[in-house]
Amino acid sequence: MTFNGGCACEAVRFSATAQPTDAGYCHCRICQRSTGAPVLAWVSFQTQNFSYTRGVPARYQSSKHGHREFCSNCGTQIAYRDSHNAATVEVNVGSLDDSAQVKPRYHIWYSSRIPWFDVSDNLPRFDGPKPQGKET
Repeated sequence: MTFNGGCACEAVRFSATAQPTDAGYCHCRICQRSTGAPVLAWVSFQTQNFSYTRGVPARYQSSKHGHREFCSNCGTQIAYRDSHNAATVEVNVGSLDDSAQVKPRYHIWYSSRIPWFDVSDNLPRFDGPKPQGKET
């Protein structure tokens, strides 16, 4: 299965050629601020299965340990990855051509959720990152 996507102006395109390793919702303040949305839906791919097929994204160091990749033309945020030795790339679900291909499995940083944003699903919620080894 292939997962294709890109930015709003189509200057940056990507492809992932294997099944995702994870998917979820993030409620952290960095995701809220970098997307302008109350929550970010993301999907993880192994870095060796992900590539940009058109254009080169700009990078923004969003924290001590990671950076965001986005289109410098239209501003669409496409992905997050660790800045050093990244094993995965976390792609914003909204940047996929077919966002329905992915179904988030849990919520992280739920303690940072905006109080008026109602989450009505029954997915597991973690106040911080997903605990290591915790299957969802």
